[in-house]
Amino acid sequence: MERVLKSLLIVCVAAGVTACSGEKKKAAEEVESLPQVTVQTVSRRPVVQQTVFTGTVEAYVVNNIAPQQTRRIQEILVDVGDRVKAGQVLVKLDTSDLVQAEAQLENAKLEYDRAEELYNFGGTSKSDRDARKLTYDVAKSTYDNLVENTTLVSPVDGFVSARNYDNGDMSGANPVLVVEQVRPVKIMINVSESLFSKVKLGMKVYITLDSYGEEIFEGKVTRIAPTIDNSTRTFQVEISIENRDERVRPGMFARVTMPYGVADNVVIPDRSVNKLMGSGDRYVYIYNPADSTVRYSKVELGRRMDTEYEVLSGVEDKDQVVVLGQTALTNGAKVELNK
Repeated sequence: MERVLKSLLIVCVAAGVTACSGEKKKAAEEVESLPQVTVQTVSRRPVVQQTVFTGTVEAYVVNNIAPQQTRRIQEILVDVGDRVKAGQVLVKLDTSDLVQAEAQLENAKLEYDRAEELYNFGGTSKSDRDARKLTYDVAKSTYDNLVENTTLVSPVDGFVSARNYDNGDMSGANPVLVVEQVRPVKIMINVSESLFSKVKLGMKVYITLDSYGEEIFEGKVTRIAPTIDNSTRTFQVEISIENRDERVRPGMFARVTMPYGVADNVVIPDRSVNKLMGSGDRYVYIYNPADSTVRYSKVELGRRMDTEYEVLSGVEDKDQVVVLGQTALTNGAKVELNK
């Protein structure tokens, strides 16, 4: 009997040891199966508020060079691409019709002077005198216009961007030449209504052009539309670049960075940001050191700054965000920090 009791005791002890070791092994496996994550403590700091807009460079002034009346072109003195100065003669027009216009003016002047003299002595009516005066005025206006259009000059410094006729052609609906002023140049951008109170005349902006890579050109706001387009909820802003060396030319594609203040916002690493499948929402996991769990938090992002994002909502100062190991996480999951 004593031998049976000893055998039972040995079996019980063995069973107990086996159970204990099984529980320890299970607990160890549970610990080992916790997701491993790396976290980073984030902070609030001053962030320059800015928006990037795109646009196309335009000449500051575009002048269509054409006579007031249809005239035969005697000689065009410049060609496309030529630089011109304000007041420079660009086109000479045929003057043969000036002889006839001058003769008509002299004749109209004689008739008017004669009518004026007769009217003063009662020899003709006021209506006849006034009719002669009208004929004279029309002849003088015609002659003055012809004289004024014997040459066409450039009203600005710039370059010739188009030529539509050759020597000997009659001028028509198109301008003879087009002259563009490129010192300065301008860029028109459409700005969101939410920034209407932040954009000010004279404020500096920074421009990059595909033609010049990462080189930055400085510009300023020179005109702000007074109204909002109710279909796009934007307003138009004119940006000018001094362009003293004339390197910036009309037609170039431009990116305009407009800074409009500083705000204190939390900044997080870009690798902590995840995209919710099937939507445009962005979220992060925030670590809670009190119970070693993570929680899901939807974020509203502001500027991207190299490898960081400005956060407008969803993360607080001194939060610990998960930057590595997010793939297998779920809201409320218990995790272990990477050493």
